[in-house]
Amino acid sequence: MKSNNKNTIKKKNNKRIKKIDKPLPIKKLRIILSISCIIFLLLIIRIFWLQFINGPWLKEKAYRQQTASKLISPERGSILDVNGKALAISEEVDTISVNPAKIENDKKELVAKGLSEIFELDYNEVLTKVNSTSSIETIIKKVETDKVKKLETWMADNEIKIGINIDADNKRYYPYNELASQVIGYCGTDNQGLLGVELSYENILTGRSGKIVTTTDLNSSEISDNYSTYVEVENGSDVYLTIDVNIQSVVEKYIKQSVENNECEYASSIIMEPSTGNILSMATYPNFNLNTPFEPNTEEAKKNWDKMSSKEKSDFLNKMWRNKNVADTYEPGSTFKTIVSSIALEENITEVDVKNDFYCKGYEEFNGTKIRCWSTNSHGYETLTQALGNSCNPAFMQLGKRIGVDTYYKYFEAYGLFNKTGISLPGEVSSIFFDQDKVSAVNLATMSFGQRFNITPLQLITAVSSLANGGVLVKPQIVSKIVNKDTGSTTSTQTEQVRQVVSKETADSVIDMMEYVVTNGTGKQGAVKGYTIAGKTGTSESTIGSNKGNTLSYIAVAPSENPSLVALVILYNTPTTNVHGSTVAGPIISNMLSEILPYLGVTSDDAKINSNDSSVSVPNVVNKTVTEAEKILKNAGFNVIVSSDSDKNSTLVTAQVPSARTILLKDSTVVLYSEDNTTRTSVSVPNLKGMTYTEAKNALKKKHLNISYTGTGVVSGQSVKQGNSVEEGTVINVTLSH
Repeated sequence: MKSNNKNTIKKKNNKRIKKIDKPLPIKKLRIILSISCIIFLLLIIRIFWLQFINGPWLKEKAYRQQTASKLISPERGSILDVNGKALAISEEVDTISVNPAKIENDKKELVAKGLSEIFELDYNEVLTKVNSTSSIETIIKKVETDKVKKLETWMADNEIKIGINIDADNKRYYPYNELASQVIGYCGTDNQGLLGVELSYENILTGRSGKIVTTTDLNSSEISDNYSTYVEVENGSDVYLTIDVNIQSVVEKYIKQSVENNECEYASSIIMEPSTGNILSMATYPNFNLNTPFEPNTEEAKKNWDKMSSKEKSDFLNKMWRNKNVADTYEPGSTFKTIVSSIALEENITEVDVKNDFYCKGYEEFNGTKIRCWSTNSHGYETLTQALGNSCNPAFMQLGKRIGVDTYYKYFEAYGLFNKTGISLPGEVSSIFFDQDKVSAVNLATMSFGQRFNITPLQLITAVSSLANGGVLVKPQIVSKIVNKDTGSTTSTQTEQVRQVVSKETADSVIDMMEYVVTNGTGKQGAVKGYTIAGKTGTSESTIGSNKGNTLSYIAVAPSENPSLVALVILYNTPTTNVHGSTVAGPIISNMLSEILPYLGVTSDDAKINSNDSSVSVPNVVNKTVTEAEKILKNAGFNVIVSSDSDKNSTLVTAQVPSARTILLKDSTVVLYSEDNTTRTSVSVPNLKGMTYTEAKNALKKKHLNISYTGTGVVSGQSVKQGNSVEEGTVINVTLSH
């Protein structure tokens, strides 16, 4: 039995062995092999995809996961006045943000609650950001230091080390609040310039961000290794304006008073240095607080703000921010007669004192249309000087006919009136003129006294400044220099002369006529005690705002004998009843310049005549050569007039006026007569009564006469009567009294 059982077991085992050893069918092997090849091929494709196609992205992703990059915000450059007083500065603040994915789920509500309480924010809005799928969410910007410290303490108490970011930032602050607001401009929430210099010099002020890149572990903690990189921050440069805070403050004080006292809608003013084009002051009133630029600047608007639509609010703010000196045009009125006068003189159409040159009968008529003079009384016969002094419209309409459209437009182009001035302020517009071939006789007439065309205040003062600068047009500048915060290097703005528009002789003649306007004409209320002022008034119809009333203006050159500045004041939409630029704008100019000229160190007439070192004894140059005589007299501080056709190195002086040892003021005139020219020249003595010392001195100087004086004040008497003839070089003694 046992043996049979063993045999049975053997047979069973043999059967099993045979089944195992039996080879797989070829079909099955092929299937297995095919599957293996496919899997292998897929692996190769996957490796190729990861390595070559998606490799750079994966590499970048790994780099981002293993590194932390922190931006370093640059410090925005400051804006300062010409003397270095800060007008716009940046204060250090912080921006708070979160990385939602790095905040543990069970702590998200805690984080939202803490952030909303510390920064007084809406809890639900903060919670939404904390639960966001974004990589980063900004919670609040421009956070002050005390709240940042409170957050840091809260994070330490609640053991929150990652997920909340505190990044350094800057907040813009304006120390003078409203001062020069439309010029300086303001910044948005991201420190980007949105208006004024802040906008036009954005690239210079903003700088470039720096960056620190470090390796981190799974908990975002920094790993100390050699792979940290640092990109250096470039801070913004400081921008120095040409504006002087002290002058700007004076101007804003008086134009604010002008709006309040005269019930006008707006007022604007520019003060320019004619030789450089530097803007010493540029103001618009009403202005606004640069630290709260989105708040209305009138009580009425504040009261109705919540009731206003979005469009109404936007329109109000844009109007409030508008720099009317560059962004609005207006009819300049009679101030433009200065430009018309210069064209006529330069083209030799007339001269300053041609007797009976014009006749005012109270109006001029064009095809049945009467255009009247501003005055109810006719001015009768006038010279050009008198016509400008009277601001006589008919006289200038007659002058306009003589000049003609083509000549007008040639000089308008030369004065830069068809183009923007190019000042580095945003929003500058250009003028509005008739097309040259469409100017009618009426258009030509009204154009001659500054109406029916529009220019900007900046265009007008730039043109008149060229007259104060000997006929040379200069580009206006608002920035004096730029200083690099990091290196200290300075880039100064250079004076840019555009072109010679009219001759110096023409320019000086117009300034003389403008001086006559102040002493004898419509501009008397723009006079400034102790200074010679050249000025011109203007009255025209309003073309901006609510169009109620007139535009009143006054432009002044001070002092007229050696201009330090040109000042323009404009009042828009004033009541129409019995108001003119002379009576309203004139006193404003007078008040401004009474403070500004002494501040600038411009010497007054009384100071000049009381100066101990202003008088010099005339040297004896008779029997010296003309060359020697000129050198001696010029070194002594005198002007020399000599007429000689012979060689000055060998020709002798035979006579001089005044004679030797006469006491004269420096800059007086000595007339020399030589061997080949002994003919004496006589001139008529002008009427000096009522003139200031400087006015009298200049009137005599034009005729090559000299002045001596006693007393202070204005001329009450003169040693030689008006109209009498005397030799060139003669000294006229005047008595001054108050």
